[in-house]
Amino acid sequence: MKRSLRSVLTAGALAAGALMIQPAARAADPFTLTSSAYQDNAVMDIKNAGNVKEVPSCVAEAGNLSPPLAWSSAPEGTKSFALTMVDPEGFGGAGFIHMVVYGIPASVTGFAEGELSKPSDKFVGGKNAREMATYFGPCPPNTVGAHHYTLILMATDLDPKAPELKPGMTRDELLAALKGHVKGTAGLILRFKHP
Repeated sequence: MKRSLRSVLTAGALAAGALMIQPAARAADPFTLTSSAYQDNAVMDIKNAGNVKEVPSCVAEAGNLSPPLAWSSAPEGTKSFALTMVDPEGFGGAGFIHMVVYGIPASVTGFAEGELSKPSDKFVGGKNAREMATYFGPCPPNTVGAHHYTLILMATDLDPKAPELKPGMTRDELLAALKGHVKGTAGLILRFKHP
C-alpha cells in the first residue's frame, strides 16, 4: 500500500511539474486602430487635408480624403463602434473636432481612403466643428508647426441602430450617450503641417 501511495504521489508531482513548465496561455491580442497609409505619429499627405475654400488656413489643392483605417481584436461583446478625430491644438488649444461618426456595425473592420469623407450606410454621421456629418481634414494655420490629429475608436455594447445613437450628435453628446457602454478604445495619432 505504501508503495502504491508513493507511486501516486510521485506521478502527481511529475504531472504538476509538467503543467508548470507549459507555456503560459497567450493573452488576447490588443484592440488596435491602424492605417495602411501611415504609422502612428506620421505626417499626413496633402490629399488628407481640408479643402473648404472659405477657411483661409485650408490648402487649396487638398483633397479632404479621410485616411484608410482598419482595426482588429475588438473586445468581446462589441456590437458597434464610434470614431472621432480631434486636433487638441486647434482653436488655440481648446481643440477642434474634425470627425464624429458612430453606429458602425461590429462587422465593419475599417474604412477605405475617402470613405469617411462622404455619407455612408456604414455609419451614422454626427456633427464636427464645421457642422459636417463626415470627415473634415486638417486646416491648421500655416504660421505654426505640425498639429496632431487624434483618432479614437470606441467599441460599444450598443446596437448600431440604438435610439441613443441619433444622427447629428456632437462629440460631447456622443460621449454622454456612450457612458457605461464603452467596452474598449484604440487610438492613432497623425500629424499635418502646411507644405
